[in-house]
Amino acid sequence: MDEAIESRQVTVPVDGEETAIRYLTGGSGPPLLFLHGIGLDAAAVSWRYALPALAEEYTVYALDLPGHGGSAKPRRTYTTDYYVDTLAAFVDELAIHGASVVGISMGGSVALGHALDGGDPEKLVLVDSYGLGADAYWRQSASVALRVPFADSMLWGTMGSRAAVRTSLRTMAGTELPDDLVDDVYEAVTPDTMRTLRSWQRHEFQADGLRTDYSDRLAEVDVPTLLVHGTDDPLLPVSWSERASQRLPNGQFYSAEGCGHWPPRERPERFNRAVADFL
Repeated sequence: MDEAIESRQVTVPVDGEETAIRYLTGGSGPPLLFLHGIGLDAAAVSWRYALPALAEEYTVYALDLPGHGGSAKPRRTYTTDYYVDTLAAFVDELAIHGASVVGISMGGSVALGHALDGGDPEKLVLVDSYGLGADAYWRQSASVALRVPFADSMLWGTMGSRAAVRTSLRTMAGTELPDDLVDDVYEAVTPDTMRTLRSWQRHEFQADGLRTDYSDRLAEVDVPTLLVHGTDDPLLPVSWSERASQRLPNGQFYSAEGCGHWPPRERPERFNRAVADFL
């Protein structure tokens, strides 16, 4: 991580428990919050290049959500609502007012839930965001696989080497898979983060569809919102973001050409420029 970005820790009350949160911060100017995705991610993974670039004009904050990175990893049921509550507690504890929020994948749904729950962000940037549709092609098989006994230990067994991480990431990235992304994910993934991932997936991937779907509430989001989506995203349909940009009162769509599910790491300069131009 760039030397202009430093690591700090704060303890916040979430769901009746005091929870230690590690976060990265730096820069000066209006506040800008970053939210990473679930499981194979952390603040320093998705936002490695975005933080120092945008810290030139903003005070940036990127927290490790509980169960990830340097934050606490309590044994509990992890849900999108839990992470929305975590963000609210973090913002209150640090007295961050009027922040724009950038969220990728599950972090996008947390940013959107925060706005719908009275968080009052200045602007939103939703990147290959979860929470914009009721179902995806892989949901049925995933919901069945998650009920297999010992699924957590089986998953960790498939992620215990850089080669295994590279193989897994090839199912998420577009035409190019950066070597440093493989290294960062390998360093971030532990048995505890795999347990967090499985807990969240079990809650979200239901037999009749995806639990978190804000698509019917988008008219309530009256802040300017940029939806960025990789054209080659194999996980979440590009059509989700395109449709959401039309349903939002003040929505814009940016097509991340040649990117899979991780535009800020697959094309960091292009991504950072698009976000800076929007903000």
